[in-house]
Amino acid sequence: MGIENREKIVIALGGNALQSGDKPATAEAQLETVKETCDSIAAISGMGYEIALVHGNGPQVGRILLASETAGDVTPSMPFDVCGAMSQGYIGYHIQQCLKYALNKNNRNVPVVTVATQMIVDGDDPAFQNPTKPIGAFYTEKEAQELSREKGYTMKEDSGRGYRRVVASPMPRRIVEIEAVKQLWDHSIVITCGGGGIPVVENPDGTLEGIAAVIDKDFAAELLAEQVDADILMILTEVEKVALDFNTPEQRMMSSMTLAEAVSHIEDGQFPAGSMLPKVEAAMKFVRRFPEKKAVITSLDKAVDALKGKTGTVLTFN
Repeated sequence: MGIENREKIVIALGGNALQSGDKPATAEAQLETVKETCDSIAAISGMGYEIALVHGNGPQVGRILLASETAGDVTPSMPFDVCGAMSQGYIGYHIQQCLKYALNKNNRNVPVVTVATQMIVDGDDPAFQNPTKPIGAFYTEKEAQELSREKGYTMKEDSGRGYRRVVASPMPRRIVEIEAVKQLWDHSIVITCGGGGIPVVENPDGTLEGIAAVIDKDFAAELLAEQVDADILMILTEVEKVALDFNTPEQRMMSSMTLAEAVSHIEDGQFPAGSMLPKVEAAMKFVRRFPEKKAVITSLDKAVDALKGKTGTVLTFN
């Protein structure tokens, strides 16, 4: 696919695009991982795609909140929505810096900009009664019990990797800054809806108010893809393809799925909540909205090959 291609693609970056499990959870280590990530994004730009990026912030916002709470006897703790805004800023800064350098290396003079993005949610969303979104570090069962007892956190086991704090994950309803994103689209690579967007509720008088929640970045990316009329929704994660019977001797990698097949696999309990399930559901929502388009789920290092049709899981309407 040559440089003449002008298809629009919204890319949702998974946690491994920002932070490696083999490295310490520091800003410096994140910057090194983001450099590698941005080489892949620059390669996609070099294929001629117009790009917007959405990233997660689960570990980062958890650490910001923990630092703020730990220093509570020295300086007032920041509200959860403010911590989310802070994560948008520093993650966006890292991506801007690294992606601009990667683009320049490839002779691509494309501006890169981060938009602090608010996402309107419904204050009556049932998600607030059933927190499910993991944030922050992993803990042992004993540590999780202590945190639950001492701080009142809701702790849940996360895909066999340990226990994490969970908060409400309401569905995104409206991107407040969408018009600004649209105006920037033709001239820039836009980093937007970071961490799923800063969750806000709209009051009867039209004012916006931050609320404690983390919006799933895959659903935020899907809403963005709808709003900008993207041709492709690409969700990058840790695995090259979506698998059935994951981590069992019967594991099967899926190169493609139709909407009906995806529904059937969800009914069979194939995809863990908080892990692969929201990725598949976001992909389904996109192709249901645009039956002629496709969503791709793959790993960061296979993103270019997936766009060339060589790998990844492609979800289509039929």
